[in-house]
Amino acid sequence: MTSSMDATVVRTGTEGKTWGGGNQPLGASYGKLMMWFFILSDALTFTGFLSAYGFSRFKFMDSWPIADEVFNHFPFLHGVDAPMYYVALMTFILIFSSVTMVLAVDAGHQMKQGKVTTYMFLTIIGGLIFLGSQAWEWSNFISGEYGALKTKGGNILQFVDGEGHRVALKDIAITEGTERTTHTENTGIWFESGSTVSEYTLEGIKQGFAANDDLFIRTLDFDEVGAKKILSREESQKWLDNNAIGVVEGANLTENEYGPPLFADFFFFITGFHGFHVFSGILINIIIFFNVILGTYERRGSYEMVEKVGLYWHFVDLVWVFVFTFFYLV
Repeated sequence: MTSSMDATVVRTGTEGKTWGGGNQPLGASYGKLMMWFFILSDALTFTGFLSAYGFSRFKFMDSWPIADEVFNHFPFLHGVDAPMYYVALMTFILIFSSVTMVLAVDAGHQMKQGKVTTYMFLTIIGGLIFLGSQAWEWSNFISGEYGALKTKGGNILQFVDGEGHRVALKDIAITEGTERTTHTENTGIWFESGSTVSEYTLEGIKQGFAANDDLFIRTLDFDEVGAKKILSREESQKWLDNNAIGVVEGANLTENEYGPPLFADFFFFITGFHGFHVFSGILINIIIFFNVILGTYERRGSYEMVEKVGLYWHFVDLVWVFVFTFFYLV
C-alpha cells in the first residue's frame, strides 16, 4: 500500500503534471492566452449579429434581395453583369493574406528576419486591398444602379423590360423644363427636409412608363419558380397609379432600392464592423512590421508577437468567410 502511494506521488509530482502552473500554463504565454480569450469573446459577438441577420431574413424571406443582382459590379467594367465576381476576388485576396501571415509566423520560428519582413508586408498589402475593395462595394451599394419606386406599404417596385432585364430610372423618366437636382450645401434648403431626393420625379417616371409598352413592374415577391414576380402591363399600370408614392435610388439606413431597408441596415453594420476589425489588424500589423525591421524580436530571441497578431488576422479572415456566406451565397 505504501509503495503504491509513493509511486503515485512520484507520477503526479510537479515534473509530471500537464498543467505546470507558473506564468505559462499548458505551454502558452500569458499574451497568447489573452488573445485566445479576446477571439472567443469576439466570435460570440459576430455570432449574435449573424444570428440576428438570419432571423430577420427568415421573417422577410418573400421579399429579401437577390445577392447576384445587388453585388454584380466589377471595377472598370461598367454595364457588365458580373454577379459576385468582385466579392469572390476580395475573399480570395483576404484568404491569401492569411497564407502570407502563416508564412511570416513560420519564418519567425526559424528566426529569419528577412522572410518575416517580406511576408508581413504582403499581408498588409492584402489587407489594404481588401479594405479598399470593401469601400468600393459600399459606394456602389449606396449609390445604386437602377433605382426603384416605393409604395404606401413600404414595398419596392422595380422596372424590367419584356425579357425580364432590369431597366434604370434614367432610361424611363421624362424630364420637363429644368431638371430637379439633389440637395447639396450650395443648392439651397428646398430639399433639406426630404429623406432621399432623386433627380427624377414620380410624375416623370409615370409618363415615361406610359410611353413605353415594353416596360413592366417587378415586385419583390417570389413566384412559384422562385423568381421575382413580374406584373402584367395592366397590373403594372394599376400599381404605378395607386400605390407608388416616391423614388428610391441606392441604399441607406432608411431606404433600399433592392428590398427591405433591414437588409441595408445589417449590411452596413456587419460588414462595417468586420471592416473595422480588418482596419485594426492592418494597424497592428504595420506596428509589428516596423518592429521586425528594427530587429526588436531578433534581440528578444522570439517572434511570438508575430504569432499573436497572426491569430487575430486568421480570426478576421475566418469571420469574413461566414459574413461572405450569409450575405452573398445563401
